Amino acid sequence: MSIKFIILGCGSSLGVPRPDGFFGNCDPKNKKNYRTRCSALINFNDQNILIDTSPDLRQQLLANNIKSIDHVLYTHLHADQTHGINDLRVFFLKKKMKTPVYADKKTKNFLLSTFRYCFVATNEYPAILEFKKFKKELNFRHKNEEISIINVPVKHGLINSLCYIINKKLAYASDINLIYKKDLKLFHNLEFLVIDCLRFKPHPSHYNLDQILDLVKIIKPKQTVLTNMLTDFDYNKLKKKLPINIVPGYDGLTLKL
Repeated sequence: MSIKFIILGCGSSLGVPRPDGFFGNCDPKNKKNYRTRCSALINFNDQNILIDTSPDLRQQLLANNIKSIDHVLYTHLHADQTHGINDLRVFFLKKKMKTPVYADKKTKNFLLSTFRYCFVATNEYPAILEFKKFKKELNFRHKNEEISIINVPVKHGLINSLCYIINKKLAYASDINLIYKKDLKLFHNLEFLVIDCLRFKPHPSHYNLDQILDLVKIIKPKQTVLTNMLTDFDYNKLKKKLPINIVPGYDGLTLKL
């Protein structure tokens, strides 16, 4: 079975550059410093499972030549993970079928309230999405092969976000400042850890670089990829500072499982 994990966007809530053109410490000549807001894609056997609908989703789909979305998973309800939801409309127009969506209760209620037109048909527009039963472990089967995706609540400031672990090999935690102790065992023996690393200084809702370095020593993934990065981190300068088993992410980075 062929599984690819694509980081569609690895920027924080304002992206890099920010809307006012500010690059901070990032060299604008390096394409890897151009960061759209966080989304990711799991591709297996020609099925595409999207994680979050970034406000930059349209740009991300075009940049990665993604022609279809078969399922959508949400990590949490914040704007930088949800406000690109309308870009999913094209897949209903193509397939004449609603796209299945998976989210925890709080995120589901937020999406139903804020983007009700996507889920409930009106006289003018059909519904384009439908919620499916959300379980601790989701199994997706295609072409007689199956992948398992478990969700693990992690602390993200005042709320929980969800980390998704794919086939016990790759964990994706784009918005996080703490893994609860009871769940640390789920993060051992990973091939890849793709994780929030906002900046150098501490932050109440996100990991900073020192915290990531400490975490990696505890759970020991084979490779760690940083995402949700601010303008503090220039790609080349940061890469030189990091140990060989930790790398900065960039938009379009593809990991193979």
